[in-house]
Amino acid sequence: MAMVSYTWETIPKISKEEWDRVRAIKDEDIDYSDIPRMTDLSSLVPRVPRAMYKPVKVNVNCKLDADIVAWLKSGGKGYQTRLNAILRCVMLTAASRRTGTSPA
Repeated sequence: MAMVSYTWETIPKISKEEWDRVRAIKDEDIDYSDIPRMTDLSSLVPRVPRAMYKPVKVNVNCKLDADIVAWLKSGGKGYQTRLNAILRCVMLTAASRRTGTSPA
């Protein structure tokens, strides 16, 4: 059997008659035999989303070698973000070496 795929533009529209037929189905008439049985999930601890950590940005003025700036800019827009990520990686690696933990 061939697999059929749709996009939002090509998906067939559902007629009013089809919706009425779906709404008329009773819960007890639905065949759940191919669906795994639901287990007791009450013992699971709900995941509490943590607050997003967004460091405060500080403007700095520093002199960098021209080839370093050229290399950063060669990656396109966002070179300052890349520089920040590189420095953060170095900072975390150095901190982990001091404390003996792996960088987060």
